[in-house]
Amino acid sequence: MAPDNISSAVTLSETEYEMVKHTIDIKVLEKLSLAECSIYEVPPNLRKVKQDAYTPQLISIGPIHLGKEELQSMQQHKLRYFHFFFERLLQSSQQSTIKNYKTYLENEEQNIRNSYAKKFPYDIISKEKFVDTILLDAVFIIELLLRNGSWKSDKPKHEHEYVESKSFRGKHSDDYILTQAWMCKSITRDLILLENQIPFFVLMNLYETVVPEEVKKHKSFLDLALEYFAFYDTQKSSSHKTKKYYFGDVSSGPKHFTDLIRFFYLHPDLRKSGWAPNLPRTVTKLMDSGVSFEKVVEGRLLDITFEKKPFLSYFLCLGCLPSFSCLNNFKARLRIPQLKVDHTTECVLRNLIALEQCQYQEQPYICNYVSLLDSLIHTQVDVDFLVEKEVILHEMGSDKEVAMLVNGLCKHVVVNSTCYYEIINELNKHYQNIWNRTMAALWLVYFRDAWRSSSTLVGLAFLVYTAFNFVRLAKILFY
Repeated sequence: MAPDNISSAVTLSETEYEMVKHTIDIKVLEKLSLAECSIYEVPPNLRKVKQDAYTPQLISIGPIHLGKEELQSMQQHKLRYFHFFFERLLQSSQQSTIKNYKTYLENEEQNIRNSYAKKFPYDIISKEKFVDTILLDAVFIIELLLRNGSWKSDKPKHEHEYVESKSFRGKHSDDYILTQAWMCKSITRDLILLENQIPFFVLMNLYETVVPEEVKKHKSFLDLALEYFAFYDTQKSSSHKTKKYYFGDVSSGPKHFTDLIRFFYLHPDLRKSGWAPNLPRTVTKLMDSGVSFEKVVEGRLLDITFEKKPFLSYFLCLGCLPSFSCLNNFKARLRIPQLKVDHTTECVLRNLIALEQCQYQEQPYICNYVSLLDSLIHTQVDVDFLVEKEVILHEMGSDKEVAMLVNGLCKHVVVNSTCYYEIINELNKHYQNIWNRTMAALWLVYFRDAWRSSSTLVGLAFLVYTAFNFVRLAKILFY
């Protein structure tokens, strides 16, 4: 470009800046930084695939879905729970603490706003309305979790009365949420949605500073939350040791409830991420190369391992006999923690994927896990085999539905690395070895089950016996 053109371009740029500088608030631009964000709107490309998985069905929490007409019916229940919570404070003569907590929210109002990637101008949500919204939602959540814990501890005491009268007439009989199973489950589902969150530190402060000591049955709010969301902890991994590992000081807690659910599935020994040039073959293909699939009952969901002894695995057919555990050393074993699939699984995984796409781009462990499953499962035949091995337990209508669910989770998901790259490379290397496929074919034909194995062994014994007799007869004839 000629110097005159460069000069005119610079001049034009400066002119354009002069035209718009009065409409740009530099302070607003500074607030658009995502460094403090932890609560996001689901990216449009993910939302359009399965909108219902990210949308609250019954209750709105926080400002993102505030005011939606279809969620207004729950506002009365929120107010009732606020009344119940205030009664707790009156009984403990601590009603003034709720005013102090509201003052705390007013002081932290800007920090709470900064937790949301979506910005809410004051002309849309004033400071007073924003604080009142967070206050009402925080009190509702705390009261819900407290009453849920009390309900679980009281119900066994009233089990006989429940059986006799067919209705639970304990002290929670007037609680419409807890006594309606469908509503309780729907609210729990809505509380884990990425867009339906308030910062964890807001709830933690409310629990520590306002909730009366005689009401607290848990050391921290994190413990209370872990009890409430225990349904999603399918591996029962929320022990004190693992909590301390992931969150450091227990009082610090995760960023919000969606982040807490992600904690359930992570493993302390997750490998460093790397790049795998090729995806692994399907379950059916890997079976044809001699890979056996085993369920892991205890352990985190993401703790997948591939175990193979360098020399012994050359004789894969010898690992077919189930009676001898030592023969497992002859197998190439892909050990996968048991996955329980129900009608909430897709919602949970999609929201965790959305969280990682926005917050954990360098640690997309859930995305890696789902991507690996997607590579292993292409058809219902693959699912059927994993169900047979109890690697997958599901409540869906058919294995085909599970295959469709898994295959749809990774659509529009972008990752640059995977924590399973070593496993993927080892699986591909194993599959490409012709000897492994030959031994696997031998196993499938002669040793696939106990009957075939016994028939093969009898045949071999008969062959050896025949050969021995032939040699003995030959010696007699020639000597």
